[in-house]
Amino acid sequence: MTNDGVLGRTFGGRPRPRREHRRRALYVEESRIGTWFLGTETWAIHVLERAINDLVRLMGDRRPANPAIVDVGCGWGRSFALLDRYFHPRRLIGIDIDREMLAASAAATARQGLAVEFVNATSASLPLASASVDIVFCHQTFHHIVDQERAIAEFHRILRPAGLLLFAESTRAYIESWIIRLLFRHPMEVQKTAHQYLALIRGTGFTVDPEAISLPYLWWSRADLGLKERLLGLAPPALREETLINLVAVRQSQSG
Repeated sequence: MTNDGVLGRTFGGRPRPRREHRRRALYVEESRIGTWFLGTETWAIHVLERAINDLVRLMGDRRPANPAIVDVGCGWGRSFALLDRYFHPRRLIGIDIDREMLAASAAATARQGLAVEFVNATSASLPLASASVDIVFCHQTFHHIVDQERAIAEFHRILRPAGLLLFAESTRAYIESWIIRLLFRHPMEVQKTAHQYLALIRGTGFTVDPEAISLPYLWWSRADLGLKERLLGLAPPALREETLINLVAVRQSQSG
């Protein structure tokens, strides 16, 4: 199928709303500098790859063989080579609300020789069959979504029983920091703490074991970009509001 066929189709027989209205209603569009940053090597190495490495560690021995994986909010598609390397999936699906980013992602993955299906949709309304995928990968996407409850419910719906949600997210403390407010755009009213994200995911029907949770405090997630530690040798405060949460959640069976 051509890229135009994937990106331009409608779902459920309904015409698509205008792109501008859809974006205002469903998520807050990133700033220009934010969109640019998602394509940098700093993002790929220090944000994306580090998160995937941590999530793989948190999975332990629960890694499925040849899974079907969906990346919700796939952006420029930098995740797909890493997901292919770690999981050897039988199927890769990229979902994003931004058509231009999807087209660029499709071109990039084609050059890499990766077979990826791309779908233009919102995370709160996924055009995928129920119980059809083994892994949902959601990396630094959730803080852009307005209807977070519906999105988590959709992740649960499309996962097979015992399927995995790989969730890596910035928390309210990070999104509300001065440098992020200055450079990026987000729906501020829906931002959550690490504990609130965990409660939302568990409350939707996922199991999250304590050993499957990580709260990294990386340099880029700090308001000072880690300069106090690197230049002055000051250790991060032991008591703080966490800026990041990574976790692996397991979809419970219908009876569980």
